Formats: sequence, structure tokens, C-alpha cells
Amino acid sequence: MNTAKRRTVIAGNWKMNFTPDQATAFINELKPMVAGKDNCDIIFCAPYVTIAAAQAAAQGSNIKIGAENVHFAPNGAYTGEVSAEMLKAIGVEYVIIGHSERRQYFGETDETVNLRTKAALAAGMTVILCLGEVKEQRLAGITDEVVAMQTKLDLAGVSAEELKRVIIAYEPVWAIGTGLTATPEQAEETCASIRRVVASMYGNDAAEALTIQYGGSMNDANAADLLAKTNVDGGLIGGASLVAKKFTAIVDAAQ
Repeated sequence: MNTAKRRTVIAGNWKMNFTPDQATAFINELKPMVAGKDNCDIIFCAPYVTIAAAQAAAQGSNIKIGAENVHFAPNGAYTGEVSAEMLKAIGVEYVIIGHSERRQYFGETDETVNLRTKAALAAGMTVILCLGEVKEQRLAGITDEVVAMQTKLDLAGVSAEELKRVIIAYEPVWAIGTGLTATPEQAEETCASIRRVVASMYGNDAAEALTIQYGGSMNDANAADLLAKTNVDGGLIGGASLVAKKFTAIVDAAQ
């Protein structure tokens, strides 16, 4: 982390977990455990049906609630989708876009990720933009090329001013939900590579101000080592975001 230049962000991605009652109970358990720990932003991105309950439980605390995805169209015949204006109307400030599970299971591409990103930014939200390589690309030694292409395509048409509301989450796809984790050195190398690409697009100052999270199975056991790296500015947390003690340990590591 380089806290002198950019904000550390610890964000939980609940995925398809928690009913509204379960989300309320979790937030109420967590609030006293993270109270006053303000050296990082604490965000939970929740399933649509739990957002209102999580917001109500988090009110008055240092916990912010976001969404896990958003559609790129403002309205229309898109059964099952939710627009940026709909999320904005219920007070959502953050949204995850381009998670590897959305790309893998639901056919999202860099083109649709870019459209979703621009729609969310136009609505005034902050985007947690996910990108990263699969195992075969890592083994082939083309990780830098893959994340450079994704960064350029996903941010196409995003202005320098809008970039201030973008957080990039580097997610090595081979480390998500597998129990595998990139080494701190691998995470640092790739986050630094992403920052160089952003510098080529927007200039060094913008790149240095950009928060880049690590998002591949960060947990209570490895968070301190990962967050000790200069270019790792937080985490996008999956499984450990469902357990209050584990998530709190990650927040503590960021302090």
C-alpha cells in the first residue's frame, strides 16, 4: 500500500450468499469489530435483494454497501437486469463490474464490461473494475499482455476525471475460489504492470492516484503480506467476506 498517494479499499463480494435477514445479522455483528478503523474504506457488494437490508444495518457506521453488477442500458427489454439509475435511486455508490465469474458463466466480454463501466460512471457511481488472467495465460508467460489488453479495452472512452471513480481489482482467475493465491511478489508485479498501463493512458499522476486491489483468495492469513506490497492497495474479498472475524482481520492488516 502507498497510503500517501491513494486510498486503501477493502471490499467484500458476497456473491450469491445471504438473505436480507442474514445480511442484517452479519453487518450488526461486524460493526463493532471494525468501528473506528478508518485507514481504509470498507465496502460490501451485495446481491440486489439484500442491498436495502444491508444499507439499513450499516447506517451510521463506516461500512458502505454496493452492488455486484449493473446493466449498461438505462431501461428496456432486459429481463432480469438492473440499470445504473435503479441502483443510484436506492443510494448505491459502488458496483463491481467484470468479475471473472460474470465473464466465465454469463458471457460478459471486455466490450460489455466497458459499456457497463461507462453507464455506472455516468450515473455517478464508483466502479470496482475486475480483470485478470486465467491459468493457461499465466503459465504461458503472457499475464502482462492480457491485463494490459483488458485495462485498455475496459477503460476505453473513460475520461481522466471519471477515472477518479474507478478502482481496479486484479483477479488472477486461477486463484478465485480455488484456495490458490498469487504470491505477494506476483500480485505486486501484476498490479504494478496495470499501473504502468494506466500511466500510458492517463499520465503518471492519475496512475499513482489509482487504487488497485488484489482479488484472488485474499484472506485473514495472507492479507498482511499482500497489503505490504507498494502497488497492492486493498482487496476484493470473496469467501472471507462472509465471516466477520476473518474480514475484520483483513481490515486490521490494512490499518
